[in-house]
Amino acid sequence: MFDPDELAEIRESKAQWEEDDVQPTVDRFGERKETFTTDTEGHEVDRLYTPEDISDMDYEKDLGFPGQEPYTRGVYPTGYRGRLWTMRQYAGMGTATETNERFNYLLDQGQTGLSMAFDLPTQMGYDSDHAMAAGEVGKTGVAIDSLDDMETVFDGIPLDEVSTSMTINAPASVLLAMYIAVGDKQGVDREALRGTIQNDVLKEYIARNTFIYPPEPSMRLITDIFEFCAAETPKFNTISISGYHIREAGSTAAQEIAFTLGDGIEYVEAAIEAGLDVDEFAPQLSFFFASYNNIFEEVAKFRAARRLWAKIMDERFDAQNPKSKQLKFHTQTAGSTLTAQQIENNVVRVSYQALAAVLGGTQSLHTNGKDEAIGLPTEQSVRTALRTQQILAHESGAADTIDPLAGSYYVESLTDELEAEARELIEEVDERGGMRRSIEEQWVQRQIQDVAFERQREQEAGERVIVGVNEYQVEEEGEQDIEEVDEAVEQAQQDNVATVREERDDEAVEAKLDALRQAAEGDENVMPYIIDAVKVYATTGEVCDVLRDVFGEYQPGSSM
Repeated sequence: MFDPDELAEIRESKAQWEEDDVQPTVDRFGERKETFTTDTEGHEVDRLYTPEDISDMDYEKDLGFPGQEPYTRGVYPTGYRGRLWTMRQYAGMGTATETNERFNYLLDQGQTGLSMAFDLPTQMGYDSDHAMAAGEVGKTGVAIDSLDDMETVFDGIPLDEVSTSMTINAPASVLLAMYIAVGDKQGVDREALRGTIQNDVLKEYIARNTFIYPPEPSMRLITDIFEFCAAETPKFNTISISGYHIREAGSTAAQEIAFTLGDGIEYVEAAIEAGLDVDEFAPQLSFFFASYNNIFEEVAKFRAARRLWAKIMDERFDAQNPKSKQLKFHTQTAGSTLTAQQIENNVVRVSYQALAAVLGGTQSLHTNGKDEAIGLPTEQSVRTALRTQQILAHESGAADTIDPLAGSYYVESLTDELEAEARELIEEVDERGGMRRSIEEQWVQRQIQDVAFERQREQEAGERVIVGVNEYQVEEEGEQDIEEVDEAVEQAQQDNVATVREERDDEAVEAKLDALRQAAEGDENVMPYIIDAVKVYATTGEVCDVLRDVFGEYQPGSSM
């Protein structure tokens, strides 16, 4: 970008500036800290960045144009000038009826996509009347025991007019089957269904622990979904490879990139081994990242991840379809940064995090409610979170030009640093035998835990300022308005699933579950059989129990 003579002049001028202007000022007044670093990486932040910091950058090779490789500047040629990101607020409230009400409220407030949270029993493949579900029904999201619940959630919501994201992993095949069944009942062409299932089991072994089956059959379910959706629901994203939970567990930004893309590599390899062509399923892959407080680091992270994924798909898998190389991602603001102290401050944190996601080119965005550190978000806090996105979209100017921080000496330098560090981590994962082996040996988990421990130490020592927590504290005033799940929800949900079992055709259920069992024991794609089973109102737990019987259950510490 600059010839050697120009760089030499800049270098000389900078040295003169440091001698004439900077050093006298530092000698007289000092600086706030001896060393400045990025939020999570610990990379030292220089006082000033100049063209010399990006002297090796090749515009065409390293940046290019939006919609063209290497996609550093975005996957769409018009960015948000053509279409804004999808405003997808995460919601799931106890019962299916309450969730339907919250979804309709959000749509009325201008939300453009639905995002569905499930309670813990559903995430673990248990019905609400199972002993393992006691005390957890409806607590972290909606309880979905059967197709009846899914029909209630989407009552009056035409599935050909909305895009729905479902945060579900081990039982993703079952919940996707129910969603498809609702669409079939509404008369919606399957090719018109739009949305995403998270369906990312590897990060469960790393960070969340809501797994059911061992990795090998779990990967089989994932590749069955890839194959089925490529043929039946081509607009539906078959996986959301999640760095969000990796970051929330304590990782650095570079670790979030590396371990997320490492999981992606594992899924692509599994699908190819199952006989799928990379360009048949890869366009339906999507990703999910967190957005934290350091705006520049987060923007650089998103840009580096896009560029690195394009290179991986090209170099490792020889992908030919440009869409196979495009890293499309959903972003959620960082739940772990929200504080119970001075919760109004969380509105500011979420706003900065949302800005970083938009400047980084996210395809969809969830903004957290200010009160999520103390409970489920109230309607008011959900509205404020959505309004944060709408103000960002329509009043801030951030959506008016594509990749507006491109060319910043600092941002480009930081993008290069994050990509290089992430690539180095991926190479180490490769040397260790891939992500599955690295997870099995607990190496990935230890890398994250070490960072999380150090960050907590810094906070407790006051080296890392958390406004309202270890600095600028105030005496809290009064009780907060907290959204709570009525304890009667559990009994109501248990009564509902009992009614479903009484009114359905048990012989039809048994026949469909037997057919599913045979498919699972063989090598047929199980998705058509799961859809058939849920259509006759086999429950989530019953379908998962069939697969438990065939596949077994994963025990932490056992071989993967």
